[in-house]
Amino acid sequence: MAKLILTHEVDRLGQPGDVVDVKDGYARNFLIPRGYATRWTKGAQKQIDQMAAARRKRDIASVEEAQTLRDKLEEATLTIKVRTGNSGRLFGAVTAADIAQAAQEQTGEAVDRRKVMVANPIKSIGTYRVEIRLHSDVSVMTTVDVVAE
Repeated sequence: MAKLILTHEVDRLGQPGDVVDVKDGYARNFLIPRGYATRWTKGAQKQIDQMAAARRKRDIASVEEAQTLRDKLEEATLTIKVRTGNSGRLFGAVTAADIAQAAQEQTGEAVDRRKVMVANPIKSIGTYRVEIRLHSDVSVMTTVDVVAE
């Protein structure tokens, strides 16, 4: 077993700053080469503390706040105006950051782009359903309407 510090969020494993024990092959072949984790050392505790402080600052403090924001986002339709070509295709794509920005403008509360789960890149005009994970216990499916400028 290898003891690692996660540097990125890994599904079903943990958040940045978490200390986890994983099998040696998983650490050596997947987590460390992709930069998702670093080896745990005694001196790395300072890094863990900094990551935890940054995460606390970014995250929504309580479940109640997340549920309030969820209620606002369930009712809302996020409208994103984009430049398009003649065929209705976008120049580029609508990203998680664009959706987070629209959610922040709509609700007045900060939404972290890393919490927006876009299954497939949005590359054409239309209406889409997108999941936003507001808290570890609270997520919301919201409607995103992509329209031409």
